[in-house]
Amino acid sequence: MTVKKSERLIVKFITNQASRDEIESLTEWLKEEENQIVFKDFVKTNYAIDAAMYTFDSGEVKKQLAERIERENIVFQKRRFSSYYKYAAILVLVLGGFYFYQKSDLFQHKVNVVVPRQDDIVLQLDNESSETIDTAEARDITDKSGKVIGKQEKNRLVYSNEYSNGELVYNTLRIPYGKKFEVQLSDGTIVHLNAGTSLRYPVQFLKNKSRKVYLTGEAYFEVSKDKAHPFTVNTQELNVEVLGTKFNVNSYQEDINADVVLVEGKVSLYKDKKTTDNQVYLTPGLKGTSIKGQQKITAEPVNTDYYTAWVKGSLVFKNASFDAIIKKLERHYNVTFINKNKALGKEIFNARFDNEPIEVVLKYFSDSYAIDYKIKEDEITIR
Repeated sequence: MTVKKSERLIVKFITNQASRDEIESLTEWLKEEENQIVFKDFVKTNYAIDAAMYTFDSGEVKKQLAERIERENIVFQKRRFSSYYKYAAILVLVLGGFYFYQKSDLFQHKVNVVVPRQDDIVLQLDNESSETIDTAEARDITDKSGKVIGKQEKNRLVYSNEYSNGELVYNTLRIPYGKKFEVQLSDGTIVHLNAGTSLRYPVQFLKNKSRKVYLTGEAYFEVSKDKAHPFTVNTQELNVEVLGTKFNVNSYQEDINADVVLVEGKVSLYKDKKTTDNQVYLTPGLKGTSIKGQQKITAEPVNTDYYTAWVKGSLVFKNASFDAIIKKLERHYNVTFINKNKALGKEIFNARFDNEPIEVVLKYFSDSYAIDYKIKEDEITIR
């Protein structure tokens, strides 16, 4: 395991964001005595802990570790839990006084850990009533008359697969910063919604009518093919019309650009009303861009992976200014950045982070570019 990978696992474990596999990888790595020294040095350096200052209740740490493993492993077989538990002694020895420090005022004041805000995903129904979405739940979704119109499958809504003869009835999903969500529309179209996004869509599309949804923010669409019912994504800046395809739309209100990146199929872009003269067609690998206040739509070839990596939890920055980067970090982690280094805001960076906690991202910029920062709960000040 490389040094950087081990540091990432340590940060994830300490900040309670490590997966089952990552916990197992860390404990295997810690079987080596020299790695235990690396672990202790890293914790001391980055979390302001002096292991010689305090006593340590190993029984309490072992209990806490067992409870955490049990939570991670609740749906797995008992033998799997046993394999985790046998690693407890290693982590107890290596963590030393970590449990004590985590509970102490000294640790809470000194540790450089971000505490992101926690906001709810909201589903607004057609009758204007709203309800929060708990991504741990599985339940039926009903309309105002109590009729089941779909199901919630934890972090996904699935609407009944049928067309309607009546009037359009809309639902709206609002995704806060720090979260993502997925919805399968009644035509089978799948929409991945990024943080800070709102999507308004019909509960059922109408027979013999085009399909239209309204987007603010960012979403990746996998549109179900249906030649009789063209599909349109309406944003404040652009309209995207397709028959069946995969593409990413980025149209946040605070951004000057609205971008559409085509992965598969073919789309047409236009502003305001569609005419034969104002459409721009995209083929796979092209990005269409509209700048607010301008009528022109431009197109250029891009690596589509850079623009769709967020669907799998990755953050990719290609020739991005630091100001643009921290805006994406705010959305992704639901934190606030205060950048007091104005010159730094215009600097250009390239970086990729795959499902990393924000502490790892900040440490990368600090180590690689000597960027100085201070953390106060969900607020990060760049100095």
